[in-house]
Amino acid sequence: MGYTLLSLGVGVGPAHAANSCFRGINLSGAEFGDVGGAHGTDYIYPSDSTVRYFADKGFTSVRLPFRWERLQPRLNADFDEEELGRLQETVTLIRANGMGIILDPHNYARYNDAVVGSDAVPTTAFADFWKRLASVFAGQKDVSFGLMNEPHDILARDWLTGANAAIAGIRAAGAKNLVLVPGTSWTGAHSWKGDGYGGSNADAMLGVVDPAGNFAIEVHQYLDDDFSGTKGNCSRAADAVTALKDFTQWLRENKQRGYLGEFGAPGGDECIQGLKAMIGVVESNHDVWTGWSYWAAGDWWPESEPLNIQPTKRGDRPQMQGLSAALKARLNSGLACTALK
Repeated sequence: MGYTLLSLGVGVGPAHAANSCFRGINLSGAEFGDVGGAHGTDYIYPSDSTVRYFADKGFTSVRLPFRWERLQPRLNADFDEEELGRLQETVTLIRANGMGIILDPHNYARYNDAVVGSDAVPTTAFADFWKRLASVFAGQKDVSFGLMNEPHDILARDWLTGANAAIAGIRAAGAKNLVLVPGTSWTGAHSWKGDGYGGSNADAMLGVVDPAGNFAIEVHQYLDDDFSGTKGNCSRAADAVTALKDFTQWLRENKQRGYLGEFGAPGGDECIQGLKAMIGVVESNHDVWTGWSYWAAGDWWPESEPLNIQPTKRGDRPQMQGLSAALKARLNSGLACTALK
């Protein structure tokens, strides 16, 4: 592709500078459908043409959602060989297109609807899952581990216990890959200091323990009425930008690194300007941000999905205008990012 992906450095503590390496896209499909559904009918991994499109546009990484239950049909047991093969093939495809990969079990801190830390899904099972997955991808510096998509309805302190157990499992597997750690309450930047889950993420997530010191705190942020990304508008775009600025201040004050794992909006002018402003916050604070990933694209998203930026027969979706400046900067630089030191 004419450029080289330099991965996030290994063994770098959160107090060190973090260049904005991730200019990413969430490629949906493998998290779709019921757990017992068939590949190609109920769920799908991204196609070569989709991966190539986003690589050519200048994206540096893919956040790859998938279902924990499909990969590990029984807790504390071996992975399903066919599903693991699909995951590995997709990682290889993304890598071949010059992009990094963020593995994203898209489960909301649940396994078959039972919450991590419950009797049905003890934290030891969550740690086992990550130890097994880390063993597969250990040493692959372009692969990062997103612990879990959007935990919710779990107390902050309980989620922290699960997150730390998973990190311990990853490091026990000998993997020093970057780990991305969300908070509870859907890991919203706007609610980071709220105490609706028995204490705030802002307090609890300072308790992350990583023997390798190579982690970042993941937040999500949308621009609509309730910050959910489901309302089809950008009525709170200014508030979303403020939320990212406030989170940036929290990162800097607490010597942490951050990652904006999801944000997205419909294609109107107000929304496009909001996307530009949000990216601007991340791109102008490289000392504490590792980057961002837009939600979403993927082969099976319908054109009617407001946040979708999968290209159509007519070409690019309008939201690309809000992302293009940062993507062009990446392409013009000849490098995906600068390695941390």
